[in-house]
Amino acid sequence: MAKWTPRHEAPEPLEGPVVATITGGTILWFVLFVVQLPFYGWFDDRDQTWWVWTCLAGGGLGLIGIWYVRRRDAAIKRAAAAPAETRETAGEPQSS
Repeated sequence: MAKWTPRHEAPEPLEGPVVATITGGTILWFVLFVVQLPFYGWFDDRDQTWWVWTCLAGGGLGLIGIWYVRRRDAAIKRAAAAPAETRETAGEPQSS
């Protein structure tokens, strides 16, 4: 088991434009779904309709993802603002 144990600490997670990334991916899934709809008969003839429904499922899950990351982003911003508010109410000067 020691062979598979990492010998270094994991790096810090990268924070980026998470909401924009998830939104873009969701739009892409819905675009792929709409583009494949005219060819549904072709997919059905070859028993490959799962391609169409996978794109719809990806778009639906993306909507859940957008909701989740927007709430996460708001919670992170609230947590970052909370110490500043508590310093102001305690009468301590706010450090910038």
